[in-house]
Amino acid sequence: MTIPKLTEVLTLSNTQIAIEAAATVAFALSGLIESARKRLDVVGIFMVMGLSAFGGGTLRDILLDRRPFFWVAHAGWLWVLLILGIGAMVFMRKHHFEPTERAMQWPDALGLGLFTAGGTQIALDSNMPIMVAVLMGMVTAVFGGVMRDMVCNEIPRAFCDHQPYAVCSFAGGWVMIAVQYGGAPQWVSLVTAAATATLLRLLALHQNWSLPGWRA
Repeated sequence: MTIPKLTEVLTLSNTQIAIEAAATVAFALSGLIESARKRLDVVGIFMVMGLSAFGGGTLRDILLDRRPFFWVAHAGWLWVLLILGIGAMVFMRKHHFEPTERAMQWPDALGLGLFTAGGTQIALDSNMPIMVAVLMGMVTAVFGGVMRDMVCNEIPRAFCDHQPYAVCSFAGGWVMIAVQYGGAPQWVSLVTAAATATLLRLLALHQNWSLPGWRA
């Protein structure tokens, strides 16, 4: 039995699938935590999880006229969301709700980075201009969380917490473009972009970075 080389395993398609999968789980967890914090019923839990996990990618695919949608082509992820939701309802108790808002920051930041990379690459594969590709990565990364917060009757954090969120995604997309045009393998640019956007978001939270807001 021969062991495949790292470059054979880390092809662009394999890396994209892994990134989309990890991002889907990360955003589904953020939706699960938020719906638990809001004490939603079973329908609300699955709706918020689905919007968090698939909302940004679905909007991207609509704008790019891309079919089938990711969650339609990979329907197994619907079962993953179902299992996550049922497991949460079985095992989560009232005392778990208090730390959930802080806990949600981690999967949310990870999903932001992963969806930034995946969305940007999909737009590049569709022969979009680089600015459009970066914006499509940002749409993929941001709008799942926007839909999650809107359904939970919150002003979306991406618009109001004054800490860089969409800006982190935007920066990650440009890092991806720079790495690819520098001649690096595409899977390297995917991982680099995801890491950049995620780390920038976590640094913004840890260092309390703030974007300028409206002054009266």
